[in-house]
Parts: sequence; C-alpha cells; structure tokens
Amino acid sequence: MKIKDTLIVLFIVGAMSLVANAIGTKYTIVEAIPGLLFLIFLAIAGVVLAKYLPGRIPAVAYIVTLGCILTYPTMPGSDVINEAVKKVGFLQLCTPILAYAGIAIGKDLDAFAKSGWRIVVVACVVFTGTYIGSAIIAQTILKALGQI
Repeated sequence: MKIKDTLIVLFIVGAMSLVANAIGTKYTIVEAIPGLLFLIFLAIAGVVLAKYLPGRIPAVAYIVTLGCILTYPTMPGSDVINEAVKKVGFLQLCTPILAYAGIAIGKDLDAFAKSGWRIVVVACVVFTGTYIGSAIIAQTILKALGQI
C-alpha cells in the first residue's frame, strides 16, 4: 500500500472515530481532536519508518515503540499527550477499523462464497465470537483499570 493511500485511510478512520467517540464517550469532537491527531501522527510515523528503514520491521512495532517513548512519564510533553489521548475512547477507535475490515472481506465475497456454504457459517461464527470476546476482554480490562 502506498503512503498516500495509507494517509487517506488513516484520515477517514480518524473522522469516523471522532464521530464514534462523540457518541460513545462524554467528550465532544473538539475535545478528542488533539488526541486523535496524535494517534494519527504516530501511525503515519510508524508507517514511514517501516517503509524507509532497513530490516523489514512491521509498522506496528515502530508505532508501539514511538508511542511508549513519547508517553513515558519523564519525557517532556508526555503529560500533554497523555491528557489528550485520554479523551479518545479505545472501543470507539475499533468501530471504524472493524468496518474497514468487513468491507475488505466483502470485496472478495465471491471467492469466499465459492468455498462452500459451511465456510461462510464458520466464518460468521468466528467473526461474531472474536468480536464479542474482544469486547468482553476490553470491557473487563478497561473497567479494572478505571478507564470506564
């Protein structure tokens, strides 16, 4: 995927996340913009580093590493970043990503359906179970951490 395409997808997901965040949390779109822009910047930086640095390290590794470094309590500005990102709901970020994954699968639905009707049933059960299981785990952890 080209970086231009990645940027387009990131900003579309960001816009969708802002709307989901306004609906699903107590924060307005304006309050969530700084945190979401930081997350988008972090994703862009990770994608660029993965593309141009040698070693074939996945972008997610760069994203996590940069995020940990920039939000470490002794880093200058980390308190500002942490305060901004607190206003972005984790579950609200998942909604557009899952929708994008569904659309990606839907594009190849003909090949998917040719595998037979049983694979469709199994896939639907797996998708549903994965989604519900992830939601339960996220809810439990976030509640235990006092985030919700």
